[in-house]
Amino acid sequence: MQAILEMIQAIMAILLLASILIQHRVSGLSATFGGSGSVVVQRRGAERVIYRASIWLAVVFFGLSILRWYL
Repeated sequence: MQAILEMIQAIMAILLLASILIQHRVSGLSATFGGSGSVVVQRRGAERVIYRASIWLAVVFFGLSILRWYL
């Protein structure tokens, strides 16, 4: 059981990493050097799906971590 949970958690970690890395960054270097940086972004289409998937993958990863801790 422990090995199966460890494998699932490793897969979730890879998927979470991929979903975070492919998200689009809006602020860029302008916010780094004192630019306004406050841009309102509406996510649409695939970007919205990736954003929500990364949230759910993070929740599942955290849940698996807690589950592995108690088992």
